[in-house]
Amino acid sequence: MGGGLGAEVAAVTGRGARCARGRDGRTRIPRERWSRAWRVWITCRWARDLPGSGQGSGRARVAWAGRGSRAAGPARCPVPGPGGGRARSGASLPQVGVTAQKTMRLLPASGKKATQKVVVGDQDGVITCFGIKKGEAVPVFKTLPGQKIARLELGGALNTPQEKIFVAIGPEVRGFTKRGKQFLSFETNLTESIKAMHISGADLFLCASYIYNHYCDCKDQHYFLSGDKINDVLCLPVDKVKCITPVLACQDRLLRVLQGSDLLYEIEVPGPPTVLALSNGNGGDSGEEIVYGTSDGKLGVTQITGTKPVHKWEIGNEKKRGGILCLDSFDILGDGVKELLVGRDDGMIEIYAFESADEPVLRHDYALSESIASIQGGCVGKDGYDEILAATYSGWLTGLTTEPVHREGGSGEELKLSQEMQNKISSLRNELEHLQMKVLQEREKYQQSSQSSTAVSSVPAFSVNEKFTLNKDDASYSLILEVQTAIDNVLVQSDVPIDLLDVDKNSAVVSFSSCDSEPNSNFLLATYRCQANTTRLELKVRSIEGQYGTLQAYVTPRIQPKTCQVHQYQIKPLSLHQRTHSIDHDRPMNTLMLKGQFSFAEIHSWVVFCLPEVPEKTPAGESITFYFQNTFLGTQLESTYRKGEGYFKSDNISTISILKDVLSKEATKRKINLNISYDVSEESVRHTLKLIHPKLEYQQLLAKKVHLIDALRELQVHEGNVDFLLPKYRTILEEADQLLEEYKRQPAHLERLYGMITDLFIDKFKFKGTNVKTKVPLLLEILDGCDQDGLIAFFDAAA
Repeated sequence: MGGGLGAEVAAVTGRGARCARGRDGRTRIPRERWSRAWRVWITCRWARDLPGSGQGSGRARVAWAGRGSRAAGPARCPVPGPGGGRARSGASLPQVGVTAQKTMRLLPASGKKATQKVVVGDQDGVITCFGIKKGEAVPVFKTLPGQKIARLELGGALNTPQEKIFVAIGPEVRGFTKRGKQFLSFETNLTESIKAMHISGADLFLCASYIYNHYCDCKDQHYFLSGDKINDVLCLPVDKVKCITPVLACQDRLLRVLQGSDLLYEIEVPGPPTVLALSNGNGGDSGEEIVYGTSDGKLGVTQITGTKPVHKWEIGNEKKRGGILCLDSFDILGDGVKELLVGRDDGMIEIYAFESADEPVLRHDYALSESIASIQGGCVGKDGYDEILAATYSGWLTGLTTEPVHREGGSGEELKLSQEMQNKISSLRNELEHLQMKVLQEREKYQQSSQSSTAVSSVPAFSVNEKFTLNKDDASYSLILEVQTAIDNVLVQSDVPIDLLDVDKNSAVVSFSSCDSEPNSNFLLATYRCQANTTRLELKVRSIEGQYGTLQAYVTPRIQPKTCQVHQYQIKPLSLHQRTHSIDHDRPMNTLMLKGQFSFAEIHSWVVFCLPEVPEKTPAGESITFYFQNTFLGTQLESTYRKGEGYFKSDNISTISILKDVLSKEATKRKINLNISYDVSEESVRHTLKLIHPKLEYQQLLAKKVHLIDALRELQVHEGNVDFLLPKYRTILEEADQLLEEYKRQPAHLERLYGMITDLFIDKFKFKGTNVKTKVPLLLEILDGCDQDGLIAFFDAAA
């Protein structure tokens, strides 16, 4: 490592720290402090500028990133259906192009035919409608390619079958009959593409990123500008609720209930809502109940009354599953009560049953390998057997049916396949042989063309579905990359120090390459090599507040010729902060005040640069207030600003210090003079230490227990039993697997806490104009003792 031990010591003690030196002029540190020095440097914000602080050992490391499996092709669900069989793929369903959220629906059954037709729109602009006959897909109609389809909804006159097909394409809405004849082409007055759509009779509700529009018979009625991005829109049923009541699901964890063009009230929900649906498919008995799903995997029902909301129930995401993309209500279990069907972005399909009037209970689930873009229950494949039909991101349509697929016979009995099943197997074999021959022919054709001197290679286009979100539970970022074809490898590069965490569902092999951080600010270079047929990769990273930059992912799919897409994600200065609805104003606060010749839009852009989950669009009005919570420590931040003024309050002095440094730098770039003043609360430092100390104590105890496990197991082997051990040591042996798993899930957690306390110590005295970096080794010794009173006394006496 460049700089030897001196760089390690400087990293621990901060920039420019002075330590004891030997005869050769090199910095010396006691041997027992080496491991602590090496571990702490990466977690301390002040170590960013240290010479040689990012260099590795010079050798590549290879490790497993976790285990997982991919369910490919038609699904076979291990959930018993009501018919006594097992849920399975009900028929041979076609694959379409890449699909967006909520772009697949089932047309209502007509006449004596009990089965339903399927209609799906993809990002190639193609609408495909088909039915199932004798286990095979029979096309009804298919439109020509065009602009990508963002939403697909069914509509029609109220109290009649909803069998007209409406699609949102760019800023336009088109309507088709169930036979595929276009009857509507409505050019809206929106200047950007439609992101969400809902239809109720003659009423059309459309949303772009921030704008909501209501049309009646294609005539503009109402308009609303949202404070944050709109993810979905819904209207309560007008046959039950006598007035038109639209509800917007917005990214800032709010459901906005409208009345005309005015905001009636806002409903706080536990996460950013991504999808809305009517409870029980009709809004419940009152028509006022809606179900919402959030991007962090939570479910809930709220009742929209005329004056205020009434929360019915809420289900957390205890199993750490993906975000919710689609919802439906359908009686798949045949018990006379509609179940709630849920599709998640990690490929999980869930069935919730209402066994009591209070909350639903998870009855069945099934995992696919791709995100579920759309889900609906109905009868598609065979009359008399209900199915759950799901459309995945890459365009696979998968049906989970209640039709029995196992037949049993007694001893000596011979099971005979029906003629229909034999014909189907024969047809599939012939199709497989035909496809194998076609693949060989195309491969030979490609080899010949690639060797030709006149051949021109074109770069194949492919879509990547990406998601980069902060997880509140473990203060880490999830990076989800989903490709329409198999992924060969993903290279991850970062110009800021970050930790890569294990993900259980990740079956890729990760290798770390040594990188030189000094001249190029390259702190991480890792390659994930995916197994065959992997189309979805999930990574977890944890950043350090105060160190900001860019994380880049180079995605290479298994296609020829080789091509790669680069996707960039910003690691913000206060990256571990998350938007919240309110904060505790009784906490002791530090205040940062800015004044200068800057506009409202300019200071808003600085806040967007510093903090996650802030809308890029400048808010309406003259001023705005945002509240944040640190997901790692639980400290909070209040941000209020307007033209020429900005006020930032936090109970963590390090948060104020980071804001001061970054905002000053951004203003200097634009040659804007800032008048900066601040008010530091001594009590806030003690308050922050009290918040951190329980976490510090827990992590130290966990580390001690983990270090004892090997020795205790050796004693157990030699002695044959553990009766002679104290109860606390026997407990450690009994819980060894859980302790090791928890320790593995939280790499460098203890070092992070050491680094944050070190930053807090330096920041406190930085505002007083005192350099205390030489006292950091003493601080680390006190931290090893884990004495809260001693730690607070050291902070008070250090000056």
